[in-house]
Amino acid sequence: MATSNQSQNFQFFGNHNHNKDRVGFDFLKSVLTKESKFHTIEEVIKWLKDRNEAIKVSVEQIPFKEMNHWLFDKDKGVLRHETGKFFSIEGIHVETNWGKVPEWDQPIINQPEIGYLGIITKEIDGILYFLLQAKVEPGNVNNVQLSPTLQATKSNYSQVHKGKKPLYLEYFQNVQPSQILLDQLQSEQGARFLRKRNRNIIIKIEEDVPVHDDFIWLTLGQIKQLITYDNLINMDTRTVISGIPYGEFDNKTLDLLYALSYEGKDKDFQFEMLKSSLNPSLSLFSFDEILNWLSAIKCYYEVQITSKSIFKTMGWTVTENEIVENQNRFFKVIAARVAISNREVTSWTQPLVQPMQHGIIAFVTKKIHGVHHFLVQAKLEPGNFDIIEMAPTVQCITGSYKDSKDVPFLDYVLNIPLSQIQHDTLQSEEGGRFYREQNRSIIIEATSDFPEEVPSNFKWISLGQLTIFLKFNNYLNIQSRSLLSAIHFT
Repeated sequence: MATSNQSQNFQFFGNHNHNKDRVGFDFLKSVLTKESKFHTIEEVIKWLKDRNEAIKVSVEQIPFKEMNHWLFDKDKGVLRHETGKFFSIEGIHVETNWGKVPEWDQPIINQPEIGYLGIITKEIDGILYFLLQAKVEPGNVNNVQLSPTLQATKSNYSQVHKGKKPLYLEYFQNVQPSQILLDQLQSEQGARFLRKRNRNIIIKIEEDVPVHDDFIWLTLGQIKQLITYDNLINMDTRTVISGIPYGEFDNKTLDLLYALSYEGKDKDFQFEMLKSSLNPSLSLFSFDEILNWLSAIKCYYEVQITSKSIFKTMGWTVTENEIVENQNRFFKVIAARVAISNREVTSWTQPLVQPMQHGIIAFVTKKIHGVHHFLVQAKLEPGNFDIIEMAPTVQCITGSYKDSKDVPFLDYVLNIPLSQIQHDTLQSEEGGRFYREQNRSIIIEATSDFPEEVPSNFKWISLGQLTIFLKFNNYLNIQSRSLLSAIHFT
């Protein structure tokens, strides 16, 4: 549980907040609370291990022809579900003036439905708790990971699969505006999905909420702590919490917060992250200057996407068992037979996208004018809803390592001293569509000699400013949101 000193500190700041800042302040209290009244971190990890042992999981690769309810539509040139729901694997031809490759073909996931990624919260003993689920996805590297309270596509919660409705669905379908703490439409992987978005939503419930099997109450501080472990918090939880705002405070208030909660502790980087988050005015560039930079890039670069039969995509081959790039690069599409004992439907078949290598995503941060900034790149990917999204400093697959000179800052990231690495874990991509895909996720604190002058498609942006961008659609990509979710303040 939070110590009495922590509670007094929270109460002091609470008395000096306006009502409009109350939501951010509630999130701030929760993110600074690492000790729960329910479970220690060690108990949560043991609980996840026990759930892993209790839930029976089988994922077996099969030929495409053995999939039930899925078929290759020869006329349309797609791999789709017989109902036309869920998602399809389609071919596209890409033409762009971005980068060194002006055109290419590739398969892509087309899932036009907007799904729910929803978390229920409740204030318990003055602290906001988050209800997460120990959920198995067929592509997870370690089966069970902590997902949002509700993680469902429209096809799922409309019961196209003829299974049960997801638990807690009614809380989100019947939610009142006053209960909504966060509500955003956010993109998924622009290199793999065609204009895919999900509704990231956090709601607050006043009444008692039943805690079903496989669900658990955690503070936001505990969730952040669990992200420091490999593959415990799934991608969907990470994207939802990445957009959480913590309010805005002036320098005097931040100095007081430091004196009450940080002074004498070896947590300088954590406090600097909090400072970068809570005072967006202390930034190298104004919000308007960043918008102008991004708008200019979007106007200059173009991408044209043309549908193409999956059987006619240049450089790709459809075999009985996979859709694969001819040089075994990037990714391939496989078919799987899945059995998971605690799902709404306990067995099914489906396509999955399997990577050829792990990836690396990294943010370089640097203190500029007294505040830490993140080095963000504007990145074009074919499935982006609005051409360009803001990505981490480095985002690539490990196959790019041999060409590291062509990836800005990759050599710097790969050769950084351990003393400058503030976060380094393996984190999974979404296991419902991707088969055992992981990224090495790194946050680096650069020294003062790291240049402030950067290539034209890069920009130094504070954490508070990035949080503001997350209020709107299609600004920060899923990789940047995943990394930002790992930032903790204690």
